[in-house]
Amino acid sequence: MRSVADFYQDCMAVAHALPPLDVQLADAVSCVLAEDVQAPFNLPVADLSACDGYAVRIRDCEGATLEKPVTLPVTEEIRAGAVDPAALVPGTAIRIASGAPMPTGAEAVVSLEFTDHGIAQVALRTAPASGENIRRRAEDVAQGDTVLRSGTRIGARQMALLAGVGRDRVLVHPRPRVVIISIGDEIVEPGGEARPGTVFDANGHALSTAVADAGAQTFRVAAVPDERARLRETIEDQLVRADLILTTGGISYGSGDTVREVLGTLGTVRFDNVAAWPGHIMGVGTVGGEDGRPGTPIVCLPGDPVSAQVCFEVFVRPALRHMQGWTAVNRPVVRAAIDRSWYSPRGRREFVRVRLTGSPRSGYNAAVMGTPASLLLSALADSNALAVVPEDVTTVRAGDTLQCLVLE
Repeated sequence: MRSVADFYQDCMAVAHALPPLDVQLADAVSCVLAEDVQAPFNLPVADLSACDGYAVRIRDCEGATLEKPVTLPVTEEIRAGAVDPAALVPGTAIRIASGAPMPTGAEAVVSLEFTDHGIAQVALRTAPASGENIRRRAEDVAQGDTVLRSGTRIGARQMALLAGVGRDRVLVHPRPRVVIISIGDEIVEPGGEARPGTVFDANGHALSTAVADAGAQTFRVAAVPDERARLRETIEDQLVRADLILTTGGISYGSGDTVREVLGTLGTVRFDNVAAWPGHIMGVGTVGGEDGRPGTPIVCLPGDPVSAQVCFEVFVRPALRHMQGWTAVNRPVVRAAIDRSWYSPRGRREFVRVRLTGSPRSGYNAAVMGTPASLLLSALADSNALAVVPEDVTTVRAGDTLQCLVLE
């Protein structure tokens, strides 16, 4: 029997980081940078006004208060985007927009709210400090600075910086394309009539959501029956667009379970009894690949929807994040006190659906959802974490503290 740690390493070993790809900025959302990004120019490129107001010299505003404003003539107005602003004449003010370049000779900007909004002349009701309301040249970023480093995930904040320094393309680890194949004669698409002997394809929809949540692209194939020729054809057809293939079902020892036989002729996939519950039988390896090209990674998960979801979280999600260039690939872990007792299978690492409550300061509690040994979709839906029972523990008692993988 293969240990959880060994099977985890097998999944990570086949899930190589995808080669970097130069993409347009819009296509880099949620991707991980594969390059250091340097600023090609200063940001701001010049001294700019930080607000709407009036550009002034300090000495011209001395003594200005709300009760005794200082009045100055307004000689000009500078708008954002101006290229060659006029110089400030001593004893005058220039109306200026937020983001507009500062005129030569100006030492501060008096915010509009501390004036009478004058046009020909303005009453200033405060004496500004030197540099007040001015964004200095290169205050944000200096030319040549590394503004984002390789390995950084691109979210909204990083996107603002990339666009702000003028980058329209960037080198990233692309999002993996994951093909999901549910296997079994009994599987039908949700929306049809519930009949004896059929089950709706919970795995296809659930794993598509989980894959997208992990940052990858998902392609869900219609359920494939337990027919060797049909399954082989489906897998071969999907190789052209897959960076990873996920299958569910068809891997037990029954005569109708065809995955082992089909994959035995398509690649190098190893099937093992894994010391995990839920889970047990799983497969990992590669399919396709010829003329020196590497095969496509494939992970074969159990057909039970709860088992498939738990095994995805433990084994597949970290592999997908590794393919995207993440350094932190696993879910966060906290310790929590368990609310009930149960027997855990000897020699297996058990992953139990729980709902966490609490905080870092007060500590965490974990309420078991459903019965630990029962694979209930309702219990999985109510959970937000997986409590991990080590292989050498057979009895969990109420109040025991366990490590919990945080799912939300």
